[in-house]
Amino acid sequence: MPDLAIVDHAVAYSEKEISTVAKKILKAGKDNLVWALQGAMGAGKTTLVKAVMAELSTNETVASPTFSIVNEYRSNRGTVYHFDFYRIKNEMEAYDIGTDEYFESGDLCLVEWPEKIPSLLPPTYFEIHLEIIDEQTRLIRYRNHG
Repeated sequence: MPDLAIVDHAVAYSEKEISTVAKKILKAGKDNLVWALQGAMGAGKTTLVKAVMAELSTNETVASPTFSIVNEYRSNRGTVYHFDFYRIKNEMEAYDIGTDEYFESGDLCLVEWPEKIPSLLPPTYFEIHLEIIDEQTRLIRYRNHG
């Protein structure tokens, strides 16, 4: 994965502003079907996914797929796949579940812990990095990659 020192956009926000951030990144990432969400444990990756899915009008409960590895949601944009690769031991585990087929499906794929599958990411994707500033504030940096 490329160095995020060079980014197109950076925004500091609080959890009450997450809906506004979700709208911004939906617009910024609209041309990419694979979104790579990076950040430390507790940085807000799943919280951001929940906000994005709310903006996409899902009626489903959005939760981290830590144990299932992938969750599928229906939205006004069609099917959305939400991945969490935190628990995988190697890229082959991700490959064996058909990650490449999901990424080529034409559906939006939101990927937490993409740094665990660098060679499986497509050449173009939407790169998102979340940082903890303090207990109430996060910094999101994002750009289209490729």
